[in-house]
Amino acid sequence: MADGGRVDDQVADTLRKLAVVFADFEQRLEATPLIRKLTRGRFEIGDYHAFLINLRQQVKDGALWMSRAASNVGEDHLELRSTLMRHAVTEHRDFRLLEADFVCSGGEVEVIRSAPKNVGSEALSAWMFHEASKPDPFGLLGAMFIIEGLGSIKAAPWGRLVKERLNLPDEAARFLLYHGENDAEHMQEFEEMLRMVLPDTAVAGRIVMTAKVTARLYALQIEEIAA
Repeated sequence: MADGGRVDDQVADTLRKLAVVFADFEQRLEATPLIRKLTRGRFEIGDYHAFLINLRQQVKDGALWMSRAASNVGEDHLELRSTLMRHAVTEHRDFRLLEADFVCSGGEVEVIRSAPKNVGSEALSAWMFHEASKPDPFGLLGAMFIIEGLGSIKAAPWGRLVKERLNLPDEAARFLLYHGENDAEHMQEFEEMLRMVLPDTAVAGRIVMTAKVTARLYALQIEEIAA
C-alpha cells in the first residue's frame, strides 16, 4: 500500500494542474457572447431561457454518465463506486429544477423539454458517455472537477446576476443558487475520491487530460447558445 506522503504529494500536484485547467476554462466562458451579456448588463429574458434550455440537456445526462461510470468501476475500488452512485442519485432530478426555473420565469415547460441539444452539448455528452464506458474510468474525476467547480465558483454569482438583471424572484433561479450552495461540499468529496485512485502517474495524467477536454467541450456548449 502506498504511503500517505506519496498520496498527499500526488493529490496536491493533480489539484494544482486541475486548477490551471479551470482557470483557462473560466477565461473561455467569460469570453462567450452569453456570459459577456450577463456580466455587462445587457442580459434579457430570452438569453436566460436559452441558457436554461441548453443547460438542461447536459444536466439530464450528468446522472446517467455518472451511473454508467460507477457500473464500470472494478471491485478493487468499491468505495469510489459507492461514492459515484450516491452522487448520481443526489443529482438525477436536477434537470427538473431547470424546468421549474424556466416556467417560473415565463417559459412553457413543453418548450424546454422538447428542445434539441446544441452542437456543444452533443459533443460533450458523447465524450462523457465514451469515457464512462471504459473499465475503471478514473479520468472522469477530471470532468467532475470542471463541472462541480463551475457549480461551486460560478453558479451562485450567475444566479444573483440573473435575478438582478431580470428582476426575478429566487424561485426563478433555484438551480444556479442551489448549486452555488451545495457544490462546495462536492469539491471536498472530490479530493477524497482522488485519494481513492492515487498515487498513480498514468491515472493522474488521464484525470488532467479528461478535465482539459471536458472544459473545451463545455465552453463550446455555452458558445453555441445564441445571444
